[in-house]
Amino acid sequence: GEQSWPAFTYDNRETDTASESSYSLGRIKKSPSSLTTLSGSSGMASLSSVSGSLMSIYSADFGDVDVKGNIQFAIDYVEQLNELHIFICQCKDLAMADVKRQRSDPYVKTYLLPEKYKLGKRKTSVKKKTFNPVYNEILRYKIEKGLLKNQSLNISVWHNDTFGRNSFLGEVELDLGTWDWNDKSNKQMNWFPLKPRTSTMAFKLENRGEMKLALQYVPHPVGGKKTLSTGEVHIWVKECHDLPPLRGNRLNSFIKCTILPDTSRKSRQKTRTVAKTTNPVFNHTMVYDGFRPEDLKEACIELTVWDHNKLANHFLGGLRIGLGTGKSYGTTVDWMDSTSDETALWERMMNSPNTWIEDTLPLRMLMVAKLTK
Repeated sequence: GEQSWPAFTYDNRETDTASESSYSLGRIKKSPSSLTTLSGSSGMASLSSVSGSLMSIYSADFGDVDVKGNIQFAIDYVEQLNELHIFICQCKDLAMADVKRQRSDPYVKTYLLPEKYKLGKRKTSVKKKTFNPVYNEILRYKIEKGLLKNQSLNISVWHNDTFGRNSFLGEVELDLGTWDWNDKSNKQMNWFPLKPRTSTMAFKLENRGEMKLALQYVPHPVGGKKTLSTGEVHIWVKECHDLPPLRGNRLNSFIKCTILPDTSRKSRQKTRTVAKTTNPVFNHTMVYDGFRPEDLKEACIELTVWDHNKLANHFLGGLRIGLGTGKSYGTTVDWMDSTSDETALWERMMNSPNTWIEDTLPLRMLMVAKLTK
């Protein structure tokens, strides 16, 4: 609403000292990240700064731009390669996505739907500052010709926003079941009008994969000779399945954990990076202390999955596990937005102390909490 969102994404500099090394199950960290800022008087101070500091890393603004313009492309099936080739030629008269800066930076993205063969998306390069981008690029799918009979080709145009708020500029969907591959005119470059998003399938398909994890609440951990007065939450991140491949299958993923409302550096831990797979196995346990039973109702575990490459870390999707009440310690907060599945896992953990509770949850787009230093 009236909050002004900070205009930058997660701090990508790898300075998270709290978690440089990986702690596999059984080797619990000697000094778990403490949740002391949750309890006591300092809690409210840190909370007020947190409540307004969510920002969008990626929100596909479907509704914002009035779709207009056309796209020119051709498709062909290349028998000797067993490949579908999509020649993206150009677009004309695209809508203006960034009204403030009077520009669009368009790129084209394709999917074969339904996504049952898991071939993923293909993308052209981004053309800066133009409503009439020229691409002349070929997007390729390796797929048996017979399988195309029950597929649609979804071609969409997007504005690439520096801060990840990509805007939808229109799409064309072709039913390949009725496509005549032998018709010569079908091999020509043809113009198609861009349409507003009609395909719910492509929308649902912004499928982000899932995470298998287990949680455990230990109300009275034993430390040295004495039993501690506050509890611990243990998070065992096991693996992810079907992460969205941004760059072919060269996905190098890691997971960050923050316990909200504490966005300070000491609340953050991360796993090691697992290279070159969309199904990474982490088997990494994180421990947070300072939890009284009543804190469990107010806190929320934010797990975010990132693709790590030299230039930047790209957000892939995440979970927010808590009660999803929309409030924390009496303050309304955006991040207390758990889905029913996420909430069910947290409730089961609260109701069965000292027991690992496992689930596999779908990753979703998150407004990600801004980190305080």
